[in-house]
Amino acid sequence: MTARNQYYEFYRQSSIGIQLTDALDELITSGHINPILAMKVLEQFDKSIAETLANNVKSKGNVKGHLHNYRLCDEVWTFIVKNAHFKLDNGELLPVERAKIVACKMGENAQR
Repeated sequence: MTARNQYYEFYRQSSIGIQLTDALDELITSGHINPILAMKVLEQFDKSIAETLANNVKSKGNVKGHLHNYRLCDEVWTFIVKNAHFKLDNGELLPVERAKIVACKMGENAQR
């Protein structure tokens, strides 16, 4: 992948990403597709999810809690927040015992 087309694989661990991976594995095992095609599908999935979230999600929120741990690796920040309270822009307050927040540099084409 070139730097221009770099997308993170965060969403492959989501329920839809896991189901897609399982379906691709089954198609490879049954001989319907080859592994190269499966990798291209996963790369397109990464790109589509990232672009859809960047372009279509307009909600904002705040989080308060105890910052337990944080790290920066390859321009990706990871924060572990304990006893977090998320306040959404509709006023809803969501208490969470432990939250993992992952933030990365936005692509050149993504809107802010």
